[in-house]
Amino acid sequence: MRRLTVVQLLPALHSGGVERSTLEIAAALVSAGHRAIVVSAGGRLLQPLLDSGAEHLTLDIGRKSLLTLRHVASLRRLFSETGADIVHARSRLPAWLGWYALRGMPANQRPHWMTTMHGLNSPGRYSGIMASGERVVCVSQTVRDYLLQHYRQTDPGRLRVIPRGVDVGQFPRVERSDRRPRLAVAALHPSLAVAVPLLLLPGRGTRLKGHAHALHLLAALQREGQPAVLWMPGVREPGRETYVRELEQLAGTLGVAEQVVLSEPTARIAEAYAASDLVLQLSDKPEAFGRTVLEALSVGRPVVGWNHGGVGELLGQLQPSGAVAQGDMQQLTQSALQLLQDPPSLPRRIPYTLQSMQRATLDVYAELAG
Repeated sequence: MRRLTVVQLLPALHSGGVERSTLEIAAALVSAGHRAIVVSAGGRLLQPLLDSGAEHLTLDIGRKSLLTLRHVASLRRLFSETGADIVHARSRLPAWLGWYALRGMPANQRPHWMTTMHGLNSPGRYSGIMASGERVVCVSQTVRDYLLQHYRQTDPGRLRVIPRGVDVGQFPRVERSDRRPRLAVAALHPSLAVAVPLLLLPGRGTRLKGHAHALHLLAALQREGQPAVLWMPGVREPGRETYVRELEQLAGTLGVAEQVVLSEPTARIAEAYAASDLVLQLSDKPEAFGRTVLEALSVGRPVVGWNHGGVGELLGQLQPSGAVAQGDMQQLTQSALQLLQDPPSLPRRIPYTLQSMQRATLDVYAELAG
């Protein structure tokens, strides 16, 4: 395949699934001999992007302001001067800016237009830009179904389902008998050193992640005679202080305050999975994709979560015993008890790998570029 120039558009490079996918595809492009350019406002992931050999143009294309429209001309100039073959938008406002930039170019000089739907955004004209690509990547079957439900004029032939992938090198399997990860976590959080099962719910400090459900589950398990401790890394972040106090008060009311650790995000998330006995995915809002499910299963730890969205989709395929009807606390408690007392046999091979996601995306680029 001839050398391609691919420009990816997204708001910033701080953290998150969109950002991670952008870096992963940029690295794959460079590795395959192509030119990878990313346009964003920058952020803490900028240096890893540059280290991969990709290029970056700093434009604040995710800021919701009329001033942001001035970047349309800059994008059009970038596309023209670099001879871009494909423009790949990963977020709504950057997509609108990219789309307008392309409209102002002569048709015979216009790069191909591609989008990825990373989330289940509220339907409407603004979100509809993500369904406008010549090829539209859906990160799960859940996203594809959602897109076709709300944007019925979309040609299904333009859609490509490419699930996000887990890097099994970063999330290697760890046998349950290996206690080193638990000892490492206990060294950081001494209250987790007790010899009882560890429940893990990783996630940002937002109500949608279902932290309150996890606290109620912990209390219910104790009533059933199953002691446990609960670690929720990611809850403590700047600006989340009120929410953290709410969770602390709830834990006190439920009588489980001594068994709960609310901490900052951890950079050693693979070790956190390996230290746990059961991983929780209790987001009230359906997730477009359940990366937590893949990462936990890759390490070899069972998951229990609400059976909706991408989480339900992955659990149904890879660990059906962990799928629970949303909001059914009794079923959640019984499923957690079963998974703790009789750990299930988990898949030795995760079908959704980083490499397969990268390969499939580059195949779509090749398809578009002819």
